[in-house]
Amino acid sequence: MKLSAFSRAVRPLLRHAGWWLAGSVAAHGLTVIATGPEMVDLRVYYAASPGVLSGQLYDYVLHFGGPLTTLHFTYPPFAALVFLPLSALPWALAACLWQVMSAAALVVIVGCSGRLLLGGKGGLGRERVMLWVGACLWMEPVRHTFDLGQVNLVLGALVMWGITASLGAAARGTAVGVAAGVKLTPAIGGLYLLATRQWRATAWSLVAFSGTVALAWLIAPEDSARYWHTLVGDADRIGRVTSVRNQSVRGALSRSLGHDVGYDLIGWTAAAVVAFAAGYALWAAVRRGDRLGVLITVQLAGLLLSPISWSHHWIWCVPAMIWLAHGPARQRLLSRITLAAWTLATVSRVVPHLTRIQENLASGAGYPVQLALFGWVYALCSVLTLIAVGAGASSAAVRDRGLRGRSPGGVGAGRG
Repeated sequence: MKLSAFSRAVRPLLRHAGWWLAGSVAAHGLTVIATGPEMVDLRVYYAASPGVLSGQLYDYVLHFGGPLTTLHFTYPPFAALVFLPLSALPWALAACLWQVMSAAALVVIVGCSGRLLLGGKGGLGRERVMLWVGACLWMEPVRHTFDLGQVNLVLGALVMWGITASLGAAARGTAVGVAAGVKLTPAIGGLYLLATRQWRATAWSLVAFSGTVALAWLIAPEDSARYWHTLVGDADRIGRVTSVRNQSVRGALSRSLGHDVGYDLIGWTAAAVVAFAAGYALWAAVRRGDRLGVLITVQLAGLLLSPISWSHHWIWCVPAMIWLAHGPARQRLLSRITLAAWTLATVSRVVPHLTRIQENLASGAGYPVQLALFGWVYALCSVLTLIAVGAGASSAAVRDRGLRGRSPGGVGAGRG
């Protein structure tokens, strides 16, 4: 089999993959100790969750410095029930445990990406998994997730483990449904189940999600009514659409035009273009049995079309980059360019740099050109990825990679 340029470049590193991972993890730990990240999102989970037992979950406010001076609990009440045991621990222990869980989740995401890519036939191999995990620790969406103590990596791992596990339709669907019950954004994973014709798993995801809502309503009826009747659509509690941290198409357009485009003609036109590109990529990936291509298409489309997609939501760049590096279209020039673009965008930490520029703008000042243009960075990389998935590869290349859904949960798994 002809190796891609990426594979040839990393081949010498494979012999030292263990040392690479150990060094990366050690550097990560030293960085955490030296910088002392506030882990403000974890602090919200930690401090607010006990309020679910007294009907005061959504009254909690965390005050801190920065562009956002306050943070609220913005997830469904079921999430507070999940975080409740964490709040019983001393803060230092909870923060350390969360770092370890997030690192383990990153390993699961990389490993499951390989299983999806290769149809369950052994994945990427231990050495490549170690190389990817060591590198991904320094990609901005992953790094920002660690710094905030966000739940994205854990939920992403739950979704990916669920859809790759050989445990039947109930397990696959339940994993997606429970993840959506904690934070609504993983619900987009249900489209993967639909696109791959896993009807029973889709049904189980709906049952599981409904179960999380029902359980939370039983335990916390006041907070549940408040969330589902009022707060679920309140974007003001989440943050500013025009923040550079918001890398959705709506956020990028709003910064370029100087105002929130909302759902006007420009906003709908951009959404239609993204939906068309995603729809074609999804059709192409399903047609050739490219399971990882299906998943990254669904996840990236969800991030692009969401009103707010903070930079830490873009952990799905990890499986996208794995697809670009090892997938059926790895030899195409577009895949190589897109992989390079993702690498440059995430490792250079362009979004945090732009965020600092935005924070120093005078009130009411217009956006500088670098904020408007470079503020498209994740959205542009995602659109290029969708085009690359849509372009795909020859059916012979697909068969060569064993992508015809021969393992449980694959494309064409049908009624499983």
